[in-house]
Amino acid sequence: MARLSKEPSRVYRHFREVFGDRRPTRRRAIADEDQPFQPGRDPHSVSGAMDKLSTDMGWTGAMAEASIGLEWAELVGENIADHTEVVEVSAGTLTVACDSSAWATQLRMMRHDLLVRFGEKVPEAQIEKIVVQAPGAPSWRKGPRSVPGRGPRDTYG
Repeated sequence: MARLSKEPSRVYRHFREVFGDRRPTRRRAIADEDQPFQPGRDPHSVSGAMDKLSTDMGWTGAMAEASIGLEWAELVGENIADHTEVVEVSAGTLTVACDSSAWATQLRMMRHDLLVRFGEKVPEAQIEKIVVQAPGAPSWRKGPRSVPGRGPRDTYG
């Protein structure tokens, strides 16, 4: 068997004497804020922690946009909410689908009032534009590889 040399341990001890021992100590100084029963050490509520997290991560705008879809009936009223549905909210644009062209026309006329209401109740969403979609005719185009042309001819007769 090969004998282990004591040379590395001697060199290591010599370097520690010359350069000092800068290894981290196991004990750390206890700061005043780490002491129990000090002001500011009380637990926070979950809602407060979530608010702080969403603010720190920059999620307030996205969460406000999502709240528009969730609180649609409270924002526009039950009558309008029965005939409309939020399709998408992104980049300051609210897209709403209506179940009839009459409701789509009515919503287009109310666009300015709705923008003012959203600005008052949900200012973090920063809605600047409302796109209203009326119901369309059924589409016969199915799939990504449909053939352009006149479409079905003998369907109704």
